Amino acid sequence: MTGQPGDGDLWAGLDTTDEPQPAEPMWEEPIPLSGRRELPVFPSHVFPAWLGAFVRAVAEETQTPIDLAGSIALSVLAAAAGGRSVVHVRGSWREPTNLYVVCALPPANRKSAVFALLTDPLYEAEKKLQVTMAPAIVEAAMTARLAKEAADNAAAKAVKADGGKREELIAEAIGLAQTAESVAVPVEPLLLADDSTSETVTSLIAEQGGRLAVMSAEGGIFDIIAGRYSGAPNMEVFLKGHAGDRLRVNRQTRREYIDHPALTIGLAVQPDVLRDIAKVKGFDGRGLLARFLYSMPRSLVGEREVITDPIPEDTAAAYARNVLALTLWLAEWTDPAVIQLSPEADKTLITYQQRVEPQLAARGGALGHIANWAGKLAGAVARMAALLHLAEHLEGGHTKPVTEATMRAAITLGEYFTAHALGVFDVMGADPTVGRARSVLELLRTQKWSEVSKRDLMVKLSRAEFPTVTDLDPALNFLEEHGYIRAQLTLRTGGRGRPPSPRYLIHPQLSEPAV
Repeated sequence: MTGQPGDGDLWAGLDTTDEPQPAEPMWEEPIPLSGRRELPVFPSHVFPAWLGAFVRAVAEETQTPIDLAGSIALSVLAAAAGGRSVVHVRGSWREPTNLYVVCALPPANRKSAVFALLTDPLYEAEKKLQVTMAPAIVEAAMTARLAKEAADNAAAKAVKADGGKREELIAEAIGLAQTAESVAVPVEPLLLADDSTSETVTSLIAEQGGRLAVMSAEGGIFDIIAGRYSGAPNMEVFLKGHAGDRLRVNRQTRREYIDHPALTIGLAVQPDVLRDIAKVKGFDGRGLLARFLYSMPRSLVGEREVITDPIPEDTAAAYARNVLALTLWLAEWTDPAVIQLSPEADKTLITYQQRVEPQLAARGGALGHIANWAGKLAGAVARMAALLHLAEHLEGGHTKPVTEATMRAAITLGEYFTAHALGVFDVMGADPTVGRARSVLELLRTQKWSEVSKRDLMVKLSRAEFPTVTDLDPALNFLEEHGYIRAQLTLRTGGRGRPPSPRYLIHPQLSEPAV
């Protein structure tokens, strides 16, 4: 039976359910909300030839992601140059050349082996500095001891003296005591520390002329900062040690003044460590997490070759020789070596800053949810440009400006770390859209609806998390993109009043009983 034009009223109300209905599209397996982004591979080609060759050789021999060796290599350069050089960007803007870098990999990824290969030259440099300084330390210690003994003897004589002689001996004792006090005994040079307490790190930086590197194949330093031993977070030195802000400790037991602390941190941790530190009160709010460059490469466990090419001897020798040379050359600098940018390099950095800035917008910016981190990105790029420059010019780098090519190489590193930071902060739950989407998904699983309206969702959801319907939209869009829900076409039936609430079909998987 077929209706004729104009006879709609005649057929109104009749049951036409026997007529073929359009088939509902099949549901595909939804994408997990915690699904990882596709993250880029570390761009080792931006390194000077000697460094890039070693990084690639280490990755090949150890069968580890090149990101691990690349991230640690940056930390090694920062440990060599941090506290002994700065980069002058423009105007009064200067950046120190220390970095905080963390690479996250699951267990069994040979993190310790890679760490040892990359950091060995730093320990060798430390030994050489200690041997060089040893005679001066012995001489100063002996001078201080003799001066103190002379002052003590003079004081004893003054005590026993009488009459007019007493005043003369007291003056002599005071002079000798002042001389003894003025003799400074140098401390043994130290470049590296492991999982030291916040107080120890502060004291070591003060002793070592304002610089130190904490390098570890574990993440225990985060537990220490969080207050494992003190009971309360103590992150002051880790905040100021990155920025170079003046650090002063005034306590009954110690007083330490550091005008420009330069702390470098290089870590290889398990991904769970990053999830845990995101929960520590104060880590994000005070900006500690924003100071790290993050790398989260794909594990190669299960795909590794058993027989691999060993690191070529000349490649290893060049790496060790050059790291040693850079470290020893800068070690004696008291006023930091100032690295200048060429006009072309500065112009390239300005263009990059102009491209990044709109992305920091809280609403609609691709980096808005990690603006604390991304706001430091230009400074990190300038620091990396200076480190690449120093690695290219192992002596006298301060006499040549950073080139445009080197700045572009640093920007490539900045883009790499930006992509990985987005992945890491996803793991940390920094994006509120993902967190809200999880809340909606949990509600859908609990209610076991087959479809739902936006209005019904707002009734059930927390108003603290979803103050308005506008706050719900990004989460619904996110769930739809991941295949959990499907928006239905909502037609207005006419008349006045409130329009119908948008409705969504729900993936059948969410209504299935838990197994």
